[in-house]
Amino acid sequence: MNDRIRKPAAKEVLLAHGSGGRDMHQLVEGLIVPRLDNPLLAALEDQACLEINGVQLAFTTDSYVVDPIFFPGGDIGSLSVHGTVNDLAMSGARPLYLSLALILEEGFPMADLERLLESIAGAARENAVQVVTGDTKVVHRNSADKIFINTSGVGLLEGPRIPGAVGVRPGDKVLLSGSLGDHGMTILSLREGFRFDSPLASDSAGLWPLVEAMQKAAGGSIRAMRDPTRGGLATTLNEIAARSRVGIRLEEAEIPVNESVRGACEILGLDPLYVANEGKLVAFVGPEGADALLEALRGHPLGAGARCIGTVVEDDRHQVILQTAFGGSRIVDMLSGDPLPRIC
Repeated sequence: MNDRIRKPAAKEVLLAHGSGGRDMHQLVEGLIVPRLDNPLLAALEDQACLEINGVQLAFTTDSYVVDPIFFPGGDIGSLSVHGTVNDLAMSGARPLYLSLALILEEGFPMADLERLLESIAGAARENAVQVVTGDTKVVHRNSADKIFINTSGVGLLEGPRIPGAVGVRPGDKVLLSGSLGDHGMTILSLREGFRFDSPLASDSAGLWPLVEAMQKAAGGSIRAMRDPTRGGLATTLNEIAARSRVGIRLEEAEIPVNESVRGACEILGLDPLYVANEGKLVAFVGPEGADALLEALRGHPLGAGARCIGTVVEDDRHQVILQTAFGGSRIVDMLSGDPLPRIC
């Protein structure tokens, strides 16, 4: 277990336990994992990599409770496909099959359900996956909030598995595929009724085509990949640093943030490093392959804004340090609390 994670101190489940930050890690690593412990689960990656009759597979599951369910750039339906496809892709697996489980509240409009199913079908086609099994449940009015979706996914590892956090080592470069915070700020602004001069839209997208291009360019040098969703980039980097027992040094000037997101974050007092993304990835890459991989990222529409944002270093404290644009530095800790609930 991560030596910075303890059992949750709270006497009841809080919204913060689903934030992706410190509270959620305490719940998962301090309470859930010890009771279900096995080597595959202990890796705590976003997917489990399995070998069945000599075939290497990746398996993942996720649930979606985003509010509102329709938003600029997507909806809860397409998001459920993209999120599961991306968790498979982060291991280097080609996504193939999905399950789809719907929890519907009594009174949910059939027109909205039809719209979401069309969106799910379209996202599945675009990402070359098939929905092959599923389940539907209906609960009493006011027993849920419109619709919740669960998807599980199976993918095929056609080459070597990307090692994950255990493969990260000092000297590795940290590559980010594009701008931060687009999804989270879109959801928050829509939910709270904020209006900004520049339009906001979610970055929700399936990342397998980008990962495939990266593997062809410099597959052997990729140590780990993550899609920084709940808790944002900051929490993802803290997870990697703790599990690989290294430090990470970031350059603020190299971290891309769209001006509309930056402005919204400044008004609301939020840090883009902690805001959720649904169409970006962060890759840890051996220095020998970083330039080729960055070129491959920038050559694909999903990675056109890619940057090298930092370097992995030796650090017994396993800290993430940001070198600020003003010449100073600050510790970037894991998200604490839940400033953006129901974000995915």
